[in-house]
Amino acid sequence: MEYCDFTDEWGPEKIIQTYDPKTDMKGILVIDNTALGPGKGGIRFTPDVDVKEVFRLARAMTWKCALTELPFGGAKSGIIANSKKITKGQKKAIVEAFSKSLKPVCPSQYVAAPDMYTAEEEMKWFAEANGSMKACTGKPKELGGIPHELGSTGFGVYHSTLVAIEHLGFDVKNMKIAIEGFGNVGWFVFKFLSEKGAKIVAVSDSKGCLYNKDGIDFNKVAKVKKKTRTVIKYKPGKVLKNEKIFELPVDVLIPAAIPDVITKKNVNEVKAKIIVEGANIPIPHDVEKVLHKKGVLVVPDFVANAGGVISSYVEYTGGTPEKMFKLVEEKIRKNTKLVLEKSKKEKLNPRDAAMKIAQERVKKAMK
Repeated sequence: MEYCDFTDEWGPEKIIQTYDPKTDMKGILVIDNTALGPGKGGIRFTPDVDVKEVFRLARAMTWKCALTELPFGGAKSGIIANSKKITKGQKKAIVEAFSKSLKPVCPSQYVAAPDMYTAEEEMKWFAEANGSMKACTGKPKELGGIPHELGSTGFGVYHSTLVAIEHLGFDVKNMKIAIEGFGNVGWFVFKFLSEKGAKIVAVSDSKGCLYNKDGIDFNKVAKVKKKTRTVIKYKPGKVLKNEKIFELPVDVLIPAAIPDVITKKNVNEVKAKIIVEGANIPIPHDVEKVLHKKGVLVVPDFVANAGGVISSYVEYTGGTPEKMFKLVEEKIRKNTKLVLEKSKKEKLNPRDAAMKIAQERVKKAMK
């Protein structure tokens, strides 16, 4: 059997592939690095998930947990199945079989969480099949979970945005902001920034981009979205193609939905002074370097959007939603500031500065 071709000084420590003939469950777990604590990472439930993808996600969690100074390492798991082609009963049986197969390492070396096509209900099945509520986070409230609907990730992106604006000496009330995505991240970033007095001039969803240079009212656009399932029915405003949001004359741009939205094709059209990555990998790393050379301040994803894993930690330790908000604010502000100051002082782009900090912390723990 060939050895995996992505080992390095950091890991991965374990690659586990499991199979259950009764349910036809095919599962993958990659525990990348546990120097700082048990590996933390969600369960992806898709038909094409593979070992390489799970490893890349696990490695991202290693750096995210290190940067947020949580006692977690990096891990990720995947179940190779299509949610749309099986019944709820079949899905439950598959998740339970996967959970039982990981008992030798979960929760001692791996703590699960929701990811693509897994949510609170799947975490309930996973925890109950494992026999420990510590086996995963993202559980329903009745099992001690902290609901994702409280907006922990968006709340963190909001604070990261404030720090970036302060870092450049601007006032949030004078900023024109565009938010790509009005889902669980973008919704809360919009809400909190609006309450702080920022002017949100553009927001988008899968149906298109809404632009109003005079500003968009959060409560009104939230009602429109709930009623019509899109932001583009909001009045007054111009409706543009989704991708046009990245070219608007704004001060701050927050990609908070899908990967690879600013690429070599549109990077020269970006007019924002600050980009805060609410989504995972919204800009390829080489394109981030192009933006940095142009003088655009880019706050990397694993710095800005770590609110979700901080919330997971609060749930894991039996904390309350109030404690979660306090810790997200404290950690995201501290780490965004630390990264931006290091970037400026050492003349590094912010991602390289953040990676340097995370790697130093892991290296220290590995000694």
